[in-house]
Amino acid sequence: MVMKKKGRKPSVPTVGAAQFKAQCLELMDRVRETGVEYIVTKHGRPVAKLVPYTSSDRRPVFGSMKGTVLKYERPFDPLDGEWDVNLD
Repeated sequence: MVMKKKGRKPSVPTVGAAQFKAQCLELMDRVRETGVEYIVTKHGRPVAKLVPYTSSDRRPVFGSMKGTVLKYERPFDPLDGEWDVNLD
């Protein structure tokens, strides 16, 4: 049996660790289908939170340019023409 947390804030259902262990797959299906969140408790104290997974469509910054340079044969050769660091 899942108990509801009472208080002024919207209630988040809580479930004991032993009950969570017995009903884990069912609770995971419910989270996926309805988006409801659960707080898992052990001896009445919160220890974990089961929330729906949301995929991030953002690309990571590191590695985002991988494969963009098609060919560069001699990267250590000097640049053609004049180049000045202090050029305005």
